[in-house]
Amino acid sequence: MTDWDAIARRQQERSEQAQGDVLRGNAAYGAGLALLMAGDAEQAREWFGRAVAAYHDSWANAAPDAWGRPIATMKARLLASESAEDEGRWALELGAADAQTAIGHYAAALAYLILGEDDDARVHADAIRTRDDFPAPVGDALATIAAGTDAVGYVEAIEAVLESFESRDEYLEDVPVADTVIVLRTLAEQRGLQADLDSPLLPKRSA
Repeated sequence: MTDWDAIARRQQERSEQAQGDVLRGNAAYGAGLALLMAGDAEQAREWFGRAVAAYHDSWANAAPDAWGRPIATMKARLLASESAEDEGRWALELGAADAQTAIGHYAAALAYLILGEDDDARVHADAIRTRDDFPAPVGDALATIAAGTDAVGYVEAIEAVLESFESRDEYLEDVPVADTVIVLRTLAEQRGLQADLDSPLLPKRSA
């Protein structure tokens, strides 16, 4: 059985000792995930907030296509059960909607879904779902969420995303959590799409 409290403590120490904003943000994000899995939503929210602040600080020295940072801020807010609209607007202000890379399209799709602009989100989801340099199940999940009507397609896509996490040997910060699944599920449920998912990589939900 995973000792999530121990992992959270390890990540908190990593974040506090990290040299550089990205490393500090990654470690804080990992702490938030571990605390979420441990059932401590309040502390998880605090550490996700620290991650968001670190990723924002890191942008000043980032490459123009470092879209993983705004993506992480959007995911962190959603994982903390907070509004991610400011982070979505930030990603678009940085130019995600004009990016030609797969990860740029991913950032734009997430941002538009968060802001409720589903037609625009679907354009970017469709742009990445058939690319060789992006996980097709994630693109499919984004597209079905944006469409809002393909319940079967959504379930198939989100189950494929979860399966991809369960087959991994490596996770961000060595914290075995299917964070992308949680984020996509949150956005889907806002649109009435449901999937019955059960995995040791997902937090337990109240009955």
